[in-house]
Amino acid sequence: MDRILSGIQPSGSVHIGNYLGAIKNWVELQTKAGERLYCIVDLHALTQAPKPEELRENTRAIALTFLAVGLDPAKSILFRQSDVPEHSELAWILGCVTAMGDLSRMTQFKEKADRQALVNLGLFSYPVLMAADILLYRANKIPVGEDQVQHLELTREIVRRFNATYGDTFPEPLPILSSAPRILGLDGTKKMSKSLNNEIGLFESPEEIWKKLSVAMTDPARKRRSDPGEPTKCNVFTLHGFYTDEAKSAELATGCRTAAIGCLDCKKVLSDNMAVSLRPFRERAAELRKKPSTIDEVLADGAKRARKIALETMDLVRKRVGIR
Repeated sequence: MDRILSGIQPSGSVHIGNYLGAIKNWVELQTKAGERLYCIVDLHALTQAPKPEELRENTRAIALTFLAVGLDPAKSILFRQSDVPEHSELAWILGCVTAMGDLSRMTQFKEKADRQALVNLGLFSYPVLMAADILLYRANKIPVGEDQVQHLELTREIVRRFNATYGDTFPEPLPILSSAPRILGLDGTKKMSKSLNNEIGLFESPEEIWKKLSVAMTDPARKRRSDPGEPTKCNVFTLHGFYTDEAKSAELATGCRTAAIGCLDCKKVLSDNMAVSLRPFRERAAELRKKPSTIDEVLADGAKRARKIALETMDLVRKRVGIR
């Protein structure tokens, strides 16, 4: 039976890029056979040294988002990484069979190191903790974005080294790639991110969505309303693929290429459709905010169920490596 695991950092509010690129796929996977674990990886977030209260608040915000978008605690295990201390223990053990040369070649480490004043050990060993997140539950299918494939390949290499040294213990996890392309931000050039202020949050009001979309970057060739454009070069048109039906999208594409419609007309259609699509999420989130104890209960139950699996794995790992 497949066991699926994925996680998300509590680094701020969830935006449509997070949802389309990952969480939407998680919700859909609930209809398939197997076990599913979805983790809020708050230990990973420590590499950015967030303020303690901000980290706690963001963690609860992610848990609320999980529930608001349709992740069901009856079908999946939803939990907080730090509630299962075995993540850290296994990360140390796996670190002892991980080559530093492999870690130094990680693309994400190089990119993030260039943006941080303090390049901490946690940032360098991040992929080892990610491997522990996966292997602690002996998960064999991992929904990941393209930017995480390299880390998953390292996890597979760690599995091979560990199994060769201590005996067959872990399966080699395989990626489940999202069908969604890389979601760019409203600037049309960089990945959607709250820190870059180029995102649309999942729970934003119709007015907030329109305010952001109205100034979003479109095809640079359309400098004036009368200039024809090319929809395939427009990030706004890419977003129509998720929120607008095919017939209307085709109509908008023709209007763009012939300059029969302007960019603001195209954006208004997207804004209206997006607001309608996101409305159920906003409404469920509002209801959950009235019952904060629901989030505590879900996380507590998820931690209990996740730790049961984790303890079984660590019992085997400890015996294999010769500790306790």
